[in-house]
Amino acid sequence: MTLLDILAKKGIITEADIHALTERANALGGDIESALMNYGLKREDIVAGKAELYGIPLQNLEGKDISFDVLKYVPEESAAFYRFAPIGVSDGALLLGIVDPDNLEALDAISFISSKLGMPYKLFLISEDDFEKVLQSYKGLSGEVTKALSELETELGPEKAARASGMPGAATETHITEDAPVTKIVATILHYAAEGNASDIHIEHMGEEIRVRFRVDGILNTSLLLPTKVHAALLARIKILSNMRLDEKRKPQDGRFSARIEGHRIDFRVSTFPSYYGEKAVMRILDTEKGVKPLQEMGLSERNFSLVREAIQKPYGMILISGPTGSGKSTTLYAMLNELDREKSNVLSLEDPVEYNIPGVSQSQIRPEIGYTFATGLRHTLRQDPDIIMVGEIRDKETAQLAVQAALTGHLVFSTIHTNNASGVIPRLIDMGVDPFLIAPTLILAIAQRLVQLICPDSGKAVPVDGSIKALIDTEFRDLSEQFRKDIPFAKDVLQLEVTARCPKGTRGRVAVFEILKMDRELEEVILKNPAESEVRRVGRKQGMLTMKEDAVVKAFRHEIPWEEVNKL
Repeated sequence: MTLLDILAKKGIITEADIHALTERANALGGDIESALMNYGLKREDIVAGKAELYGIPLQNLEGKDISFDVLKYVPEESAAFYRFAPIGVSDGALLLGIVDPDNLEALDAISFISSKLGMPYKLFLISEDDFEKVLQSYKGLSGEVTKALSELETELGPEKAARASGMPGAATETHITEDAPVTKIVATILHYAAEGNASDIHIEHMGEEIRVRFRVDGILNTSLLLPTKVHAALLARIKILSNMRLDEKRKPQDGRFSARIEGHRIDFRVSTFPSYYGEKAVMRILDTEKGVKPLQEMGLSERNFSLVREAIQKPYGMILISGPTGSGKSTTLYAMLNELDREKSNVLSLEDPVEYNIPGVSQSQIRPEIGYTFATGLRHTLRQDPDIIMVGEIRDKETAQLAVQAALTGHLVFSTIHTNNASGVIPRLIDMGVDPFLIAPTLILAIAQRLVQLICPDSGKAVPVDGSIKALIDTEFRDLSEQFRKDIPFAKDVLQLEVTARCPKGTRGRVAVFEILKMDRELEEVILKNPAESEVRRVGRKQGMLTMKEDAVVKAFRHEIPWEEVNKL
């Protein structure tokens, strides 16, 4: 059966039309679709007939946007050449729309891509119009940058091209106007990173190409590849924006700048780093208009929330947050500061760097290169008649001892410290040279946190809590007394990751998991007698302290995070 037979069967054409259409198609080189279009048939009728002919489901993409996360599965060049394109992900399978199912080369390419990705695929028939719309979706970041690169090719003569590659030349790298292609490239990268909710941009010379990566929800993904000849000009533009020295390429530099993107004021904190092939630039994105998260949106359980609320109302003492870089410690500190009465209290902070501005807080940028460290800053802060002090990080013995002294002399002190868990905060302070008898009366809370991925709304595959999942839960909660176990919202199932066309990664956004240790009389005795981490943890468990992994289990029971995130802790 042919396409004409199917259309005749559907009553779209008559039997008498078949002969005339066949002759018209032969005159057009066998292009039956063009013959049908010239005959006045609607494109949707032709495509529906083709779907029935090939036994492939028809997919209408009208009003649907294909995300970059989906498009990245198939290179733009392959899509344009073979006339097929990714249109979604479902049940772990790649959904592909194809224009001509008779194209054997396209089918071979699809099999190759599927094998390379390790993903099965499902084929759908799409119209030419829908296919062209998908191709246009590729023209976002890469399209705009490619256009700027072509302008750069035109603008750069041999001498300038050599200079852009870092070779000697007469003119300086500072002559970059607002209309220059390199300026457009940087502006486009910043725009797409901010719009894509990236937290960081990495620009690095890989030897044969420049790789641009965006970190979204804690995961780095390659978003763009650029030719090496633009590296020097690209770094020069970033340095100019950040007020860095253009001639210093052997030492790391730090800077920052602001830009308005889609009406939002965005701050970019910039760091350069000399590497083998050339300088690497990393830009941290800080959306000042998003502001500081309220404490109730931080992911704290009811118990932990009440502990934090109670602690920040204390007139003096010390609250310490621990966790690795990128675990959200600063965000939690800002949320706490935002809860304070900054009108009646004198609140000062020492930060490296100042990430967000909090009204009513005197925020000071630490500058170690000129001798302005956390320790020296803390000394001077105490002369400013403070009520509340936030110290960005306790890194050494001097800062630790000064922070404890500040807490002892009637100040409320917030800071961060690097330990693996809340129970390790006390031994860490002792290792830094703080006397145990000073920790007991000053430390109010020791908090540890990590970030985990949130599952996309209305997604995820439910799996029953049995087998290895049940064994893990039984092991984790084994030493927690029944008094606190009864408050755990145990569930019959948890969700596993499931990628969909609407959410190709299966996750969207992140939330913190916490463990919080409160100072009480029994813990004070342990600190004075035997401040080993195991003993501190034992007291914490008697208080009802959940570990970060257990907090993640509770969030998994509530279907807030996928079970895979629990296994990462």
